[in-house]
Amino acid sequence: MPIRALYSRDVIMRNILILAHKEIRDGYRNKWIAVMTVVMAAFALILALLGSAPVGTTNISPLAVTVVSLSSLGIFFIPLIALLLSYDSIVGEEERGTLTLLLAYPISKPAIALGKFLGQFCILSFAIIVGYGIATLAIAATGDIPLADQEWNIFVKLLISSILLGGVFLSLGLLLSVLTRDRGTAAAGAIGVWLVFVVLFDMALLGILASNVAGIVSEDAVKWIMMASPSDAYRMFNLSTNSETALLSGMSGLRADQAVPAFALILLLIVWVIVPLTATCALFRRRSS
Repeated sequence: MPIRALYSRDVIMRNILILAHKEIRDGYRNKWIAVMTVVMAAFALILALLGSAPVGTTNISPLAVTVVSLSSLGIFFIPLIALLLSYDSIVGEEERGTLTLLLAYPISKPAIALGKFLGQFCILSFAIIVGYGIATLAIAATGDIPLADQEWNIFVKLLISSILLGGVFLSLGLLLSVLTRDRGTAAAGAIGVWLVFVVLFDMALLGILASNVAGIVSEDAVKWIMMASPSDAYRMFNLSTNSETALLSGMSGLRADQAVPAFALILLLIVWVIVPLTATCALFRRRSS
C-alpha cells in the first residue's frame, strides 16, 4: 500500500476504530468489562447507601449526598482502574510479540495508541455509567423526592467528569507503556502515578499548609497548585460548583474570588487527557520496536 494511502485520514480513522473494536472485544472476552461494571456498581451502591443514611428528613437532596459519596469513590477508584487497563497496552503487546505482528499491517504507531485508548475509554465509560447509574437510581427511587424533581444535572456533571478523569489516567497509563520496556516497570510506574496524583500530592500540600512556610503561600496560589492535579480538579468540579454538594463537602465557605469556574475545571481535565496522549503518539512513533 502506498505511504500516502497509509496515512490518509479515512484509513487512519478506520484503523483506529478497528483497533478500538478489538480492544473492546478483548475486554469482553477477558471479563474485564463485566468485572469492572460489577465492582463499580457494588462499591458505588454500598457507598451511596452509607452516604445517604444520615440525610433523614433534612432538605438536602439524597441525590446530592450520593454525588458527594460517589465523588469520593471516584477520586481513588477510577484512576486505579484506568491505570490497570492501560499500563501494559504497548509494552505488553511488545513482550508477547504481537506488536511486531500488528506493525506488519498497514497501520501507523499513533493509530495503534489512539485505537487502544478509544477502546479502553469506551470500556471504562460503560462501567462508570452503569455502575454509578445503578447506585444513583436506587437512591433516588427510594427517596421522598419524585425522580422527575431530582437535581439530575449534578449527576450528569459527575458522570462527565468521572469519564474524563478515567480518560486522564488511561492517557497517563499509555504514556507509561511507551516509556517503559517491560511490564513490571510499567506496573510499578502505574502504582507510582496513582500514589502521586491521588495520595501524595494532597498530603504534600497539606504538609506545606500546616508548616511554617504556610504564610508564604497565598490563597490564590493554593487554588492553582490544587489545579495541577487532575484528581483535585475533579474534586473541585463536583464538590464546589453546586450549592448542595458544596455544603455537604464543607466547600460552601469559599468566597467568589476563590472559586474556579466549572468550565475551566472541565477544560483542565480535557487538557490532561490530550497532552499525555499526544506525547504517547509522538514517542511511540520514534520508538524502535
